[in-house]
Amino acid sequence: MRLFRAFLAEQADPVRFYGALADDSVAQIESQVRLDGALVLDVGAGPGHFRDAFERAGATYVCLDTDAGELARLGEVTDRTLVGNGMSLPVADASVDVCFSSNVLEHVSDPWRMADEILRVTKPGGLAFVSYTVWLGPWGGHETSPWHYLGGRRARQRFRRRHGHEPKNKYGETMFAVSVRAGLAWAERQSAADVLAVAPRYHPRWTHWLTRVPVLRELLTWNLVMVLRKR
Repeated sequence: MRLFRAFLAEQADPVRFYGALADDSVAQIESQVRLDGALVLDVGAGPGHFRDAFERAGATYVCLDTDAGELARLGEVTDRTLVGNGMSLPVADASVDVCFSSNVLEHVSDPWRMADEILRVTKPGGLAFVSYTVWLGPWGGHETSPWHYLGGRRARQRFRRRHGHEPKNKYGETMFAVSVRAGLAWAERQSAADVLAVAPRYHPRWTHWLTRVPVLRELLTWNLVMVLRKR
């Protein structure tokens, strides 16, 4: 409930939302692997909202984003910051203990290539944590929701007519339709890691069964989390 309430305040109070999300992410990761002394790569980190939570846990935090302006949005660009493409990470094979990505896959044109890259750079025994916004969920269109249910391009056009400018997340350019089904299919076909958890975020733990029900999982899962241990 705390995470859900913070989610509702995302636009008005992003610091509160991302702080709660970061704390929740760290707690989930620490249930599987020790973060104290770990090297963490945050793929698609933006300005580094998750930095403080990971560093409080004792991790060395490295953030990566494609947009240098986005990386500097909270102030100066900090140390251990990389500019690069998530679909071709400028990071060596098996070099990080934890590779983390939150709400990024829906913003790349080839999300499963990026997911493969996340596994590539993770050390054997290390953890990959990937979460993304599901297109058919209520917030799949981001700021164009709920009109994305009529189609991403139509929702984008409506936003432009109503507000006089493009949305930040442009369907077909910087936002794409990603499903629970596709995430489960990728997790099943990849052979580099063991799947530890697949769960709908912002839901109680007992609702994990949703991922097994084809129609409901797309409509009721706002955000899907996948946790994998590299072999």
